[in-house]
Amino acid sequence: MFCHLRPVRRLCLEKIFSPWFVYSRALSAAEAVNALRPFYFAVHPDFFGQHPREREVNENSLKRLSVYLENLQKPGLKSLKPTQLTFYVRGTDQNSSDGHEPFGTSGFRAVKFTLHTRDLLSTVLYILNSCSLSIEHIQSLNTNVHSQPLKEAKRMSDRPIKWDKSYYSFTGFKDPDEDFDQVSRMERTLTSWLDNNGKSAVKKLKNSLPLRKELDRLKDELSHQLQLSDIRWQRSWGIAHRCSQLHSLGRLAQQNLETLKKAKGCTVLFTDRSGVSAVGHVMLGTMDVHHHWVKLFERLPSYFDLQRRLMLLEDQISYLLGGIQVVYIDELQPVLTLEEYYSLLDVFHNRILKNRIPFHPQSLRGLQMILNSDRYAPSLHELGHFNVPILCDLANLQWFILTKAQQARENMKRKEELKVIENELIQASTKKFSLEKLYKEPSISSIQMVDCCKRLLEQSLPYLHGMHLCVSHFYSVMQDGDLCIPWNWKNGEAIK
Repeated sequence: MFCHLRPVRRLCLEKIFSPWFVYSRALSAAEAVNALRPFYFAVHPDFFGQHPREREVNENSLKRLSVYLENLQKPGLKSLKPTQLTFYVRGTDQNSSDGHEPFGTSGFRAVKFTLHTRDLLSTVLYILNSCSLSIEHIQSLNTNVHSQPLKEAKRMSDRPIKWDKSYYSFTGFKDPDEDFDQVSRMERTLTSWLDNNGKSAVKKLKNSLPLRKELDRLKDELSHQLQLSDIRWQRSWGIAHRCSQLHSLGRLAQQNLETLKKAKGCTVLFTDRSGVSAVGHVMLGTMDVHHHWVKLFERLPSYFDLQRRLMLLEDQISYLLGGIQVVYIDELQPVLTLEEYYSLLDVFHNRILKNRIPFHPQSLRGLQMILNSDRYAPSLHELGHFNVPILCDLANLQWFILTKAQQARENMKRKEELKVIENELIQASTKKFSLEKLYKEPSISSIQMVDCCKRLLEQSLPYLHGMHLCVSHFYSVMQDGDLCIPWNWKNGEAIK
């Protein structure tokens, strides 16, 4: 199974996972997701609210891991480009002396590993082992695995994750030790979880209502004063934190109104670093001093000029590639600044300018593509857009786009149809349960949201009346009373 790995690595893994080499079968995609649940629980960005840099590293690495796992499942795949990933893993009792960084006072450590596997099972085992997480639960997913306990798996332990209580106090999440135990046992159901947490959520929501009104007022006033298109947040910060950020921006507007009005028509995005995003949003880093914000607003005219040149570059690439539209999709791509995205476009434009690809003019009109730098072969996303690496083989790119163009059009049509169904189900669910708000995390696809809402509509859930419900990948009561439920909840045993 691990024959593609370097000899030293192979011997190491054989020693650790010896019971698996003869008796294991391939994991399905659903089983792989279930098997990786402890890993997702240990690195989920929402638990790094006080550490924005580490949070962003985990978000970007999860996106790359998702691409890797997606590619593994493609039929006829011979090999994948080695993918190096870095994750900040929350502290556990399983502190090993195997060369990993020690846990700092913040309660997490950096774990780096390179994936070069050919199947889901070896990938899952390698990830869990790299993060010093138990693999015993995989035995229940793989019925052909030898019944011998996996005691040979050194560096592993079934002890639960240790949580930092100060972080729990800051975020308002339930006791994480309890959460992990429940997740590990896979005993929670949607109805039982709501029974246990509904009253707590109602109390938190009620306490947050005055601040929610204040947030809406501040947002409306600043949007009108600065003539902004919108004000958004990239992170799941609490209501009090968001109000504080708007108060800061309001004070800055009082002192530098004309300067801040340079953002007229823009969307202001509170995030981890200041700059202008790839789609033109004005990003205000919440850790930056206000002087940096002022400097950013002063430089906006030069950013607008760069944005115009960027759009021209996208049009030139589209012209050279038969009219296909170059797009940037926030939810599916790493967070890039305007400068970073321009550089990406420029490299690709220069390549196709020197090596013209003979596409018939406008033959690909209506299709879409995104550019990336962390893949080596083009692919077609289920949503209908092409993923195009800037350094891919251009002859192969031409063949791939031409052979997949019809499928891409069909995928895009299905995406639009699915979006209509999703919106209808969101409205129906909101009405049935008298929800104040029903929304989803950006990482939840329309297919997942449709599946979740269809099953919700079959239930009687009185605890949802008047609540804010977020469809996510895990259960949680947020600090302001929002209820998070996994999209793949079950009324029996939750999918893990």
